[in-house]
Amino acid sequence: MGSLMGKYSLIMGSEALVRGAIYAGIRFYAGYPITPATEIAEYMSQLLPKAGGIFVQTEDELAAINMAIGASVAGWKAMVATSGPGFSLMQEGIGHAINAEVPLLVVDVQRGGPSTGQPTMPSQQDVFQARYGSHGSYEIIVLSPSNVQELFYLTIDAINLSEQYRTPVILLTEEVTVHLWEKIYIPDPGEYPVLPHVTPPTHGDEGFLLEGQLHDERGYNVANDPELSAKALWRLIRKIRDNVDRISRIEVKYFEDEPEVFVASYGCSARSALAAVKMLRREGYRVGFLRLITLWPFPENAIKNALRNASTVVVPEMNAGYMAREFRLLGLNVVPIPKLGGEMPTPEEIYSVVRGVVS
Repeated sequence: MGSLMGKYSLIMGSEALVRGAIYAGIRFYAGYPITPATEIAEYMSQLLPKAGGIFVQTEDELAAINMAIGASVAGWKAMVATSGPGFSLMQEGIGHAINAEVPLLVVDVQRGGPSTGQPTMPSQQDVFQARYGSHGSYEIIVLSPSNVQELFYLTIDAINLSEQYRTPVILLTEEVTVHLWEKIYIPDPGEYPVLPHVTPPTHGDEGFLLEGQLHDERGYNVANDPELSAKALWRLIRKIRDNVDRISRIEVKYFEDEPEVFVASYGCSARSALAAVKMLRREGYRVGFLRLITLWPFPENAIKNALRNASTVVVPEMNAGYMAREFRLLGLNVVPIPKLGGEMPTPEEIYSVVRGVVS
């Protein structure tokens, strides 16, 4: 790992993500090449064996997610990376990992859809799929990085959360973010916290079972018992819901003068949003900025506290206005800026809409 430490004048987002994963102890990667996530596989194939890990190019995304689950159960920190169509194919495996409580990192590099859509163009159209893509009732943790340094650190955080809550965690990024080149810092070993990978015993008197159907804490099937199966399912749900305030994170800027209007965004769109807010404040407008770092579970309490004096939230995003719906549920006046077609919202576009709101 020594060769991975230190400052880099420029590093690609995909490589920062891979270096973060290796720093956090990922030693098994399975994936199938797909634009725009292929560079993650390429960097993994180069760097993971040097750290004593295993890289597998699978025949498809179904094999990738299930191989990663098997590796995690066998005692290896594991991950997969894909984009829209491959993410769809992985949903049943993600649900299985949630039910079996298997720690796992799933990276989705979003591109335009539906179906094969726009393979080389960025989007944020998977935010609801990341939350609701697998069938059944469940909760999921989804993180959204906005820059190359965050691709490093949030990858580690996602892996730590997967270990802490015994669940797959999704790192939801975009084509434009993983292809950015920016300066980052990679800490020395032990400088940034990393949780260990703990595998329950699978044999002997204290052994546990791996069960795909609903099961109790020992792994024994309770799927045919309404009372026990409900208890098992609520336990999976509540371990996330009861810890929303511990899991969720937001970034807030320019709130000191208690603005009534905030611009709220996430991922790559937040870069344009922040630039627009800076333009408006230079002209004397009291406008705040909020960035979702955790998309799911939705950080409701943190947002309410940050926006307690706000009446209006402008939400730019590269989809049909999905996360704007979540802000509406908080009782705020929401002005969405949905953008489709494979282009980021520009600072000027956001500035124009917010200017109309504050004037």
